[in-house]
Amino acid sequence: MTVSLTRVSQRLPVAFDALRADAEADGHRHMGRLAAELDGTQPMFHAVFAAYVEGNLAGIGAITDEPEPTSTPTWRMRRLYVHRQFRRRGAAQSITTALIQVAASKVWMVTTNAGNDQAARFWEQIGFHQISGKGWTHERRI
Repeated sequence: MTVSLTRVSQRLPVAFDALRADAEADGHRHMGRLAAELDGTQPMFHAVFAAYVEGNLAGIGAITDEPEPTSTPTWRMRRLYVHRQFRRRGAAQSITTALIQVAASKVWMVTTNAGNDQAARFWEQIGFHQISGKGWTHERRI
C-alpha cells in the first residue's frame, strides 16, 4: 500500500470534512481547530502535509513554532490525525517524516503533545522521547 503526500498551502483537501467528522467521532476536536487556524492564521504553519492512501485522504499533520518558551528555536508537531480506516498503513509516519525534514534545516528540536497512551507510543516509536515538566509531552532532537 503506497502513501502519497501533498503539501497543503492555503486550502484544506477536498475530503477534509470526512476526516474532521472521523476525528470528532473518535473524540478529537483538533481538526476543527486546524481548519480555523488555516483560515485565520495560516502563516503560523511552517508546513502542513496531507497523506493519501489509494487516492483517499488518510490523514493530515502540521508543524509550527513551539508556543512555550525554549532556549533554542524549536518547532511543534500539531494537528496530526489519521482516519481510523487508514491507520497502521504508514500515513502518520509519512506525514511526520516530511514535517521533520522541513524542520531539520531550521531547528534542533521538535516537540509534540501526545493526547493519549496510543499517541505516546507512536511518538516514541518514531524517535521522540517522553519529557516532563515542559509545555509538551515528547521531544526529538534533530
